[in-house]
This record gives sequence, structure tokens and C-alpha cells, in this order.
Amino acid sequence: MTDTYPLAVLGWASDFLRQLTLDEISTLTPCRVSAVHRSRIEALGAAGPLSLVPPPGLSTAEIAVGDWALCDGTRLIRLLTRRSTLARRAAGTGADRQLIAANVDTLFITTSCNADFNPARIERYLALARAAEVTPVIVLTKADESPDPALWQAQAEAIDRRVAVVTLDARAPGERLSDWARTGQTVALLGSSGVGKTTLANALTGEAQATAPIRADDAKGRHTTTGRHLRPLAAGGWLIDTPGMRELRLSGAEAGIAATFDDLDALARDCRFHDCTHQTEPGCAVQAAIAAGAVDPARLARWQKLQREDRINSETLAEAHARDRAFGRLTRGALRDKARLRGGNEQAGGPAEAGAATRAFGPSGNRGAAAVREAQTLPAGSDRPESRSRFPEGPRQRQKVLRNSTRTGVGWSG
Repeated sequence: MTDTYPLAVLGWASDFLRQLTLDEISTLTPCRVSAVHRSRIEALGAAGPLSLVPPPGLSTAEIAVGDWALCDGTRLIRLLTRRSTLARRAAGTGADRQLIAANVDTLFITTSCNADFNPARIERYLALARAAEVTPVIVLTKADESPDPALWQAQAEAIDRRVAVVTLDARAPGERLSDWARTGQTVALLGSSGVGKTTLANALTGEAQATAPIRADDAKGRHTTTGRHLRPLAAGGWLIDTPGMRELRLSGAEAGIAATFDDLDALARDCRFHDCTHQTEPGCAVQAAIAAGAVDPARLARWQKLQREDRINSETLAEAHARDRAFGRLTRGALRDKARLRGGNEQAGGPAEAGAATRAFGPSGNRGAAAVREAQTLPAGSDRPESRSRFPEGPRQRQKVLRNSTRTGVGWSG
């Protein structure tokens, strides 16, 4: 890339300028990160491309493609505050986030008109975009290979009526995406391997990166894009192309999940109990909507799955260790319960086991849905036996909870 670009064309705006001091304005050069390598940064400035080394104390893992920074020509001095940040929970057992892109205006959620289409995955990307306050657009590729692309478009529109859906042939998108790719605007392409992201990127930029065919049996592809790069669009904007994602683990996306499932979030506020799990509690507005046919039970399950995942993935390491210790105490209590049940003794454990379960899942007390669930396990008119476990559902249900518990954060894969 040898062309030079005015800062305004690169996406420079007044909110970035306001972050500079008078001394920085006179001595340093604004630039935009176009690629991140292990020990150096590629960037674009008004005078052309730059190759920079990061300052001491700043890892390249903390720098995202699309970032605005100040440099002295050979060194990156500091990053400017981002307008938006797309990030996911990094792989492994740590609590780190992996940066995907920065200062993005629009996210093209790319899938195809074949077996790759997955509503749960699209909802995950929608939550990611909304958590970052980025405009999502669903892009359906390979319309030319589908006998009925309108059917796929209808399915995509049904996921969220507020989101634009564009169906196209990735080799010839025409002007279908130009409204989001004007001068100074930045879009990012996200999606799994094989959906045609590289083909679409080539069409939008006029470049010719290599592509690869997909498997015929499941429409899955393999990586052809191996890194993230900021590339100029023919329409005047900028594209951040990313490798295909096998897994997207949400972290810190509570607001994005609530915005994506705002219908369920609103219903949940009308439930009788503030801690309603939307399963069997009386006065559950969500279950009432399901019974009336207004809510798909599968959508409720996807919402709850994303909430659980985000809660776990957003934990610090200390919080994760504390949760694991509580889970260990629950496991030991459940094993003791199992031994008693096998011996024919249905009576739950004593105070030690009860205390562990209570600490792991919260006190049942006399308030909320947890108290109702506990009361449902007692004979009518009876008081809580002194020897009864304080675990809300009793030892048999404790075994069920243990089997269904998830110890680590998960993300969509496949």
C-alpha cells in the first residue's frame, strides 16, 4: 500500500483531535493502525505507510487494527481513546480479552445461503456489535447458489426486524453495501470460514486475495485470511477483514445481549419474582408469553445461554477461582447426598453441606422464586425440618444441577 490518504479520509474526527495536547499537535503525527504483528505495528498516516515499534509497557496484544495513535515516525507513542471496540474472550483459562477491531462504524455479520446459516450464531454477533455500540448489518452471501435466496433473507429478517439484511453474490455485490462504506466510514467483516468473506472483501476493495472452496457436506470452509488488516474500499471507506471465527466467546456483553433480546428482557421485568428463572415459577411473564405463542422457547434458551456465558467469561481470575471453590464444595455435598440416597436414606445432609450449597447458589431465605421452589418440595402445611438441607431443590435435584452445571465459559463453535 503506497498511496497517501488525508486524515479525514482515514476516519479522523474531532473527538480524536480533542484528545491531543498542544505539544502533541506540534510534535507528533496521528496515524491509524492497519496491521498488528508480534513486535511491530503497521499504520497509515497523512504522509503514507508507517512501520512502528510499540512503546515500553504496551504489548501488541493491547493494540487493535483500526486504532488511532500518535507516533514520532518510528515509534508509537500512545493510543487514543477508541470510539468502539470489538473484542472477545481469549482462548484458554485466563481472563484476557482478545481485540478484534477498533473504531468500527458498521459490522457486516457475514453468513451464507446454505447450511452455514445459524440463528444462534447471528444473535451472538448481534450482541457483540451492540455491546460495542456498532451498527450491525446481516450479509447473506452465495445467493447465486441458492434456489430460493428470499427464503434465507426472510429467516435472517425474523431474527431481528431492526437489522438490515442484504442478500448478494459476494463476487458482485454492486452498490448493495455502499451506504455503509462511504468516505471516512469503517466496516468490519465477521463470520465463520467459508462464507465468502475474502471473496466479498476482494470485490469491495478491488484487490485479489486468495480464496478456498468449502466442504460440500456441511458448507464449512478453511481459513484463507490469516490476519486482520485495514484495507481501503472502492466506495471511499475502510474495511477491517478478519480471519474466520470458529468460536466467539462473549465477554462484557451484558448490554449487547439485553439489546438483542430486548423483548425477553422487558417481559422478565414483569415476572412476579425478581430472581425468576423463567422455568416453573408462578407469575412468570416469559412463560406466559411462550404459552400464548408469542415467544419461541428456543429463543429463551439461547438468551439464557448467552447470559450465563457472558457472566462466566466476564469474571476476573479471582472470581473464577472463588466460583470453582464453591462448585467443589457443591460437588462434595452432592456426592454425600448420592451415597445417602443409595443407602435408602432420603434425608438431606447436615449444616456443613447445607452451608456449602447455600454459599454456592445463594440463600433461599423467605423471598423470591428460590423460596417458592423450596416451599414446593415440602408437604403442605409443614414447617422446614431442622435436619432438611437448605439447598432449594433437595439432594435429588442437587444431582441434577450438578450434572447440568458448567464450570468454564463457553462460546459458539462449529
